[in-house]
Amino acid sequence: MSSTTAAVTAQTTFPLLDREWDLLPGVFAPTHCASTGFFTESIPFPVGGSFLEVGCGTGVTAVEAALRGCARVAATDISAAAVENTRLNTDRHAVSDRVEVYRGDVFDGLPPQGRFDVVFWNSPFVDPGIDERSAARPVEDDRRKHLRRAVFDPGYRAHERYLLQAGARLTAAGRLLLGFSDLGDHDALARLAADAGYRISVLRTSGDLVSGVDYQLLELLPR
Repeated sequence: MSSTTAAVTAQTTFPLLDREWDLLPGVFAPTHCASTGFFTESIPFPVGGSFLEVGCGTGVTAVEAALRGCARVAATDISAAAVENTRLNTDRHAVSDRVEVYRGDVFDGLPPQGRFDVVFWNSPFVDPGIDERSAARPVEDDRRKHLRRAVFDPGYRAHERYLLQAGARLTAAGRLLLGFSDLGDHDALARLAADAGYRISVLRTSGDLVSGVDYQLLELLPR
């Protein structure tokens, strides 16, 4: 985790995708890596349709979905700070009438009947490993815990939930997308996808956009 991210102690702003965005303490700043910009530019937003962003953080992707023609957008995050941050950005960009924001882990917190044409998660693709998972951690406040969850998914437990529960959140022809990276465990992801009844298709990769990492927009297709 970037020390700069942890050092944000007061509300500020940042530029991305030719717009200005609010940033609150305890919310991962999209300027610390290129993933948010890359995925937001790459997602096939359903113009006139519905879009759900899981793990919305600052709300950049959800807001852009509304600005780019989605009629109904939902955004969810486990972090109260991220939920507040996303609401600030829906107000800033005048899309609060089209973007609903909920608090919950993965799909928790969403209305039970919510279905979407596209569901997307810019996932925390780093599994810290067995040693890190089993190590006793110092007591952390909620901000630091949620910042860690923006980067790490121990044992890919959150990925497993996403894959198992997503089908109930898709319309009949809905598309399930995942933001991933070559730094993630593709073998583990493929096993979880197969267990949930999906196969993985690569829609786009970042290539030379960032030195040392290749971001990958994946689609989970029914097997």
